[in-house]
Amino acid sequence: MIGFITFADRLSAWFGKVFGWLIVLMTFGVSYEVFVRYVLNAPTPWSLDVSYILYGTLFMMGGAYTLSRAGHVRGDFLWRLWPPRVQAAVDLVLYFLFFFPGILALVVAGGRYARQSWSYLEVSVNSPAGIPIFQFKTVMVVAGLLMLIQGAAQVCRCILCLREGQWREPELDVQETEEALIRARRESGA
Repeated sequence: MIGFITFADRLSAWFGKVFGWLIVLMTFGVSYEVFVRYVLNAPTPWSLDVSYILYGTLFMMGGAYTLSRAGHVRGDFLWRLWPPRVQAAVDLVLYFLFFFPGILALVVAGGRYARQSWSYLEVSVNSPAGIPIFQFKTVMVVAGLLMLIQGAAQVCRCILCLREGQWREPELDVQETEEALIRARRESGA
């Protein structure tokens, strides 16, 4: 189980970090649009659609990465008060009741949606530029499959917690700015 958890975490991290670079593309795209719209008075017909596509892709492809790092929103105000074994038992039940059915529905419905979109090379109806969006619809399926893999790893984490009585901490490769500032302050002796 530990090997599978490591595999899933690394896979999710790789996709999350690669697709995280879309933020840079979005920044350049929006900056370009602001410049040509307000300085040159020549707005583009494609900028809004491209921004939506990039943001949607970033959001969906970051889901498994966020799950691997325990970053999704949860009802912590109750959950954190429970012993680890109770947390794991509740999480395990919720994964099978809600998570897996929802993600499977995303993969199946998204697959049909993407297949249909590819069949006629769908373009955006919101833009006169006719931005292709069929590839974007495929992202739903890929993101769903990554979430299924990561969800299975989370189930393994729950099982290990039930056995061992404590959570195996996710790999930390990023940290909140506040935590970094607090650590820097402690290390400087302030």
